[in-house]
Amino acid sequence: MVARHFIFLGAIAGLIATASVPALAHAQAPRTFSQTEEAAPQLPAILNPRDRATLENRILAERLETLIPQIMREEGIDLWLLVAREYFEDPVVATMLDAENMHARRRTILVFHDPGDGKPVERLTVSRYGLGGLFAPTWDPDTQPDQWQAVADLIAARDPQKIAINSSDLTQFADGMTLSQYDRFMAKLPAALHDRVTSGEGLAIRWLETRTPAEMALYPTIVRTAHAVIAEAFSRAVITPGVTTAQQVQWWYRDRLMALGLDPWFHPSVAIQREGAKGMIDGDTVIQPGDLLWTDFGITYLRLNTDTQHLAYVLKPGETEAPAGLRAGLANSNRVQDYLTRAFKVGRSGNDALAQARADAIAAGLDPSIYTHPIGHHGHGAGPSIGFWDNQNPDPRGEGPIRANTAWSIELTSYANVPEWGGQRVDFRTEEDAFFDGETVRYIDGRQTEITLIASD
Repeated sequence: MVARHFIFLGAIAGLIATASVPALAHAQAPRTFSQTEEAAPQLPAILNPRDRATLENRILAERLETLIPQIMREEGIDLWLLVAREYFEDPVVATMLDAENMHARRRTILVFHDPGDGKPVERLTVSRYGLGGLFAPTWDPDTQPDQWQAVADLIAARDPQKIAINSSDLTQFADGMTLSQYDRFMAKLPAALHDRVTSGEGLAIRWLETRTPAEMALYPTIVRTAHAVIAEAFSRAVITPGVTTAQQVQWWYRDRLMALGLDPWFHPSVAIQREGAKGMIDGDTVIQPGDLLWTDFGITYLRLNTDTQHLAYVLKPGETEAPAGLRAGLANSNRVQDYLTRAFKVGRSGNDALAQARADAIAAGLDPSIYTHPIGHHGHGAGPSIGFWDNQNPDPRGEGPIRANTAWSIELTSYANVPEWGGQRVDFRTEEDAFFDGETVRYIDGRQTEITLIASD
């Protein structure tokens, strides 16, 4: 554990070395992992665009230098071809572009080639435009106007044994090669190399799902930012019981993020469970004392995503805490979280982790539903799913192995009958971001163990 902590500090020190003064202030004291969430966390400083770009580019360069050789060699691939088109980008290519080249231009083609014998992996681009010095340009349109012929010539000259392209029926993250681009590519590739073309599914998933020490040094601050905004939303600064609607809180989130210069990766959700009312109610419903509030909120910052679900209770006049039945319901969901995080093992499938966690929770008398997913470059990230809200049985998307150095949204619920509400069945949804280091799952910025309280007067 101590050694890993020093790795994180060393990673952030490397980022600081190329950062400007504001970025230095942001990164000097990296926030450490916490298993207990603060009730009203302070909002961290938000970096300006230039300082964000500095950190993003530094992390990307490190990922390309260290992660690409590892996954190519472990997957047995010596050439990886990625193709993206302007406004129609491959999900992997989108994460490999530097902060100044925000999108693919015309047709952006990236090539990774491992020459073997311990030599460095070549990072090449067959494109009209440079890519921040991260890929070596190899195409001169004046000499060879046919871009696909240039690709074919490059590959033939290297004579790779396995040519990976992003084509997959299972996952969208590895399915970026469209039929038209595949046809054009194969028409130019020498016929002798056709049977060497294979799916790059493993490469795409591992590139996207793996979190580096430098990323994990920043992630606690990113999650803390999301937690701070949720704490503000679930407070009297935003909610006036008897006046504010659920929908108004949703749009407050959007306004707040715009003011902070941050982006949501989905429209925030806010809903109400109320004694005597069936299920979740939302929209123009006015928030009242005695309501149990739920929110689902996620941001994208420094190319990483958060995904959080929290609960709050609006105190009735004279109340100082939420009813015991509601507090017990959240505690039940915390117990399901514990069963799930204990089920994480390197190499275990998402389906097996789901089955183990559900069996343990049900044996303990709980009523769980688990729908946990990887998180990182995407909110619903690459890697094996662990259940779905509409399917608690094995699923092809959960067949893949759980790997070390991956981040997760521990998303689930448990149901319980609340005595104070006449035995009404209540849904205690929770979601917290966490990191699996190969041995244990740790929450990135804590988890909610107490229902947030909102005063009614």
